[in-house]
Amino acid sequence: MHKQLITKQDLISLGYSDYQAKEIIRQSRLYMIELGNEFYDNRKVSSIPLKAVSKILGFEPQILEVK
Repeated sequence: MHKQLITKQDLISLGYSDYQAKEIIRQSRLYMIELGNEFYDNRKVSSIPLKAVSKILGFEPQILEVK
């Protein structure tokens, strides 16, 4: 099963630097706010839906859930 919520650590595990991962999360949060999801208008929110991250990256990262 693949993760539906992506965190900075997930992006780092894919090979992105700390700065790049933070920027992807920030841009994804802004995208979610544009869609009308005011919940993401908070700096402390660090888990972003896969669809928003996919929109920013241009592809859908496949990250397996750890149980």
